[in-house]
Amino acid sequence: MQKVCWPYFDPDFDNLGERIYGPPCRVYIDNDSIQDCTVVKVNSENKQGLLLEVVQILTDMNLIITKSYISSDGGWFMDVFHVKDEHGSKLTDKTVINHIKHAIGTSRRESDSVKANENANNNPLEPPLIDHGEHTAIEMTGTDRPGLFSEIFAAFADLHCNVLEAHAWSHNARLACIAYVSDDSTHAPIDDPNRLASIEDHLSTVIRATADPASNSTHVGHKENERDGFLAGQGRGCMNSNVERRLHQLMLSVRDFDEPFCGGSLSLFSSSKLEYCERKTTTSVSIGNCEDRGYSIVTVKSKDRRRLMFDTICTLIDMQYVIFHAALRSDGADAFQEYFIRHVDGRALNTEGEKERVIKCLEAAIERRVCEGVKLELCAENRVGLLSDISRVLRENGLTVVRADVETQGQKSLNAFYVRDISGNKIDMEFVESVKKEMRPIHLEVKNEDSAEDRSVAAHEQLALVAPQQQPQAHRFSLGEILRSQIERLSHNFVPTK
Repeated sequence: MQKVCWPYFDPDFDNLGERIYGPPCRVYIDNDSIQDCTVVKVNSENKQGLLLEVVQILTDMNLIITKSYISSDGGWFMDVFHVKDEHGSKLTDKTVINHIKHAIGTSRRESDSVKANENANNNPLEPPLIDHGEHTAIEMTGTDRPGLFSEIFAAFADLHCNVLEAHAWSHNARLACIAYVSDDSTHAPIDDPNRLASIEDHLSTVIRATADPASNSTHVGHKENERDGFLAGQGRGCMNSNVERRLHQLMLSVRDFDEPFCGGSLSLFSSSKLEYCERKTTTSVSIGNCEDRGYSIVTVKSKDRRRLMFDTICTLIDMQYVIFHAALRSDGADAFQEYFIRHVDGRALNTEGEKERVIKCLEAAIERRVCEGVKLELCAENRVGLLSDISRVLRENGLTVVRADVETQGQKSLNAFYVRDISGNKIDMEFVESVKKEMRPIHLEVKNEDSAEDRSVAAHEQLALVAPQQQPQAHRFSLGEILRSQIERLSHNFVPTK
């Protein structure tokens, strides 16, 4: 009998470096150094995309980043975050603290497998997809116009698609939407190629039905069994950052950073165009060069808000830039960000054209999430055509949806619509508050999404201009009466929001 010999490999050899030098990623949580916030320190071997992974984890936990210092020059990544919970307090829950440590450490250890999955995709920038088998993801981009959300949801109902979850942004007259759908009869994902082609063709026709020349940017595509970022049944208060990053990428693909044309016949342009033409941005982006080290220095000054750092970083990374150093600080009202970057090929931003494009893309990334309008929250028993009915009532009565977040929890559909007057004017909050009384027994949550500064400016304008002109109030339609009269047939499907 012939003996077969082979070399012996210690099963712990792969972990030898970690046993000698320690883990490749160390996460420290400090609650003692600063009185009003928690300090999260991350020390790790450096790799492309690690910063975004860490920021995604903190963002998905609804943490507020008030200050951050980042350094990843060389082979080591060192980052410090000053964070608070969604209520503005320090992190005291041990479960939350342990989750941060575990999530960041797990993200670092699984980076190689994630990188392999990204390289297998046609687009390496797309968030990784995880097979789920319960729905099909539909992505749509195109030119926005009043009533388009309603038309899209109506098209899904006509195509016998049940919308389980949907997220849509509009900015600078462009639209990006991700909808997770299933067959309305079998509740299974739609995988028939002919039916998928028919759905894409129908939705493309709906989105392209505009007189705007930019409509040639319309795109409709599907992804079977996409799971990553799907929130149904999870009861999350906000979108998964992978969904948000994909929406950023879709908006970037339709060039929402370009200003819409503001001339010509105003009847051809939507309220988002008119709003953009009249709006004065509060975001300032400038780019300089650090010739000694070969960096480009990107400085961003803007109003502070949640998820601001995530929006900025994911845009830079999706534009193929590497962040070597960064600093962020906020005083509660304003935020200052500074990034030392190079292109992935190692060069700095040398041309004025490239600098201008980065400036415009960052301004768009910061502004596209801000919704100046009224947020309507509805909770209803989920059924096919529900979103079509609700959005149609809003459209028929002079309200345009500028952002939508739809989620299902069991048999309930949670709908959040950010609406404005179809002419681009803001809806008076005194009028909106009366809706809650007039809508009974239907429960409707109404929240004003305007910034405090905008409300202050509006108050001064009312004192100076509106008071002497009290008689022309024809535009002050009663939303309560409208919804009560035209959605009455649907009222049995609504249940109070828990």
